[in-house]
Amino acid sequence: MYNFRNDYSEGAHPNILQKLIETNLQQQPGYGEDEYSLQAKQILQQKIENDDAAIYFVSGGTQTNLLVISALLKIHEAVISANTGHIFSHETGAIEAVGHRIITVESSNGKLQPEAIQNVLKEYTLRPHVVKPRMVYISNATEIGSIYNKAELFELSAFCKENNLLLFMDGARLGNALMAENSDVSLADISQLTDVFYIGGTKNGALLGESIVFNNQSLVPDFDYVLKQKGALLAKGRLLGIQFLELFKDDLYFQLANHANTMAKKIADAVKECGYLFLTDPVTNQIFPILPKKVIEQLETKYLFYQWKEIDAENTAIRLITSWATNEEIVNEFITDLKEISKKL
Repeated sequence: MYNFRNDYSEGAHPNILQKLIETNLQQQPGYGEDEYSLQAKQILQQKIENDDAAIYFVSGGTQTNLLVISALLKIHEAVISANTGHIFSHETGAIEAVGHRIITVESSNGKLQPEAIQNVLKEYTLRPHVVKPRMVYISNATEIGSIYNKAELFELSAFCKENNLLLFMDGARLGNALMAENSDVSLADISQLTDVFYIGGTKNGALLGESIVFNNQSLVPDFDYVLKQKGALLAKGRLLGIQFLELFKDDLYFQLANHANTMAKKIADAVKECGYLFLTDPVTNQIFPILPKKVIEQLETKYLFYQWKEIDAENTAIRLITSWATNEEIVNEFITDLKEISKKL
């Protein structure tokens, strides 16, 4: 059974494993003060074209979202998210557990627009009887594979500044968004247009790890205290620093994301050839083809994937995710099976 359920089933890119082995017995300072973490931060500052950015490495995405939101918001402040947003749909109430309400907005494509946020601001005005919207949370790529273009981010950024809202981008699959064929956004654009974002490593070749980027250091001057208090400051911080150094020193990060996208596009093209539609336009490594249930049943004998949304009595949208390590031979085999099963219907 080949797993198309996620993009973190494999371990890590060999370059990372090799560097961990090579540096294993070299003594380094702890808690992120090692030379590898410092070098990685310098490289990332260059990539985002922002020497004033404050960068922190942590272990995972849910932890990142919890750390950032709880550090930036006062106890009575809330965060606005699409109803598909990861903090709302897949993080076990982590944000609510520390006292912050998530105000959700219905979204058909996983993205937020200023008009929807404005409606929230109009609704939450009965001070002090309602929470105060203070942050806008977006994901790029979104949880359903869509991406933001530069014009959309510019409009969101301007709206947030005008309304005293912080803009936070979840970048668990940021590499896939940036490497999408129709993307016109760069890391530098994101650094300019958001208050804080993170670069996901876990889902793009790292063993684990996310890189939090505060685009203005003054936003959270005591974030190191927050990391320590929340148990997120690793004594062996080198383990994270080495990984991001390897991912970004020669742009391996972008190469791996491009491979995942390319494999997904190959499957998406085959789905289109078979005459099937998609729940959302396939542009990243997450695709959501709508298939007959009879086709799905047969594919499930060889492949693992999620049945995402029932469309009608005969058809269901499934989610297929390719990774930095997806074998093209497996992709070709899946395509052959899809076409042969479809012909028999």
